[in-house]
Amino acid sequence: MHISAIPFGTTDWSRIPPTAHAGEQGTAYWRTQQFGDLRVRMVEYTPGYVADHWCVKGHILLCLEGELHTELEDGRRFTLTPGTSYQVADHAEPHRSSTTTGAKLFIVD
Repeated sequence: MHISAIPFGTTDWSRIPPTAHAGEQGTAYWRTQQFGDLRVRMVEYTPGYVADHWCVKGHILLCLEGELHTELEDGRRFTLTPGTSYQVADHAEPHRSSTTTGAKLFIVD
């Protein structure tokens, strides 16, 4: 990742209006900042959320609250809890997320 042409700034995530994104079940609420090609998000999944697609976008994802289950298309499964993260490149390994308890995430992509 190459980060350029972004001046120093701070973000008060509580002031960014959330946008709702329905899953197969539940809803994801995104608070998004765009810095050139870099998207930075604070995402909250409601309890019972299940993604409605296999994602091929690369991310660096940090779990802040709750528990996130991530399944790769090849069948591997991972669970993130607060303080754990994952990283995956664009078009490397399709993945999808779910949570039974809800989760709050910080995502850079």
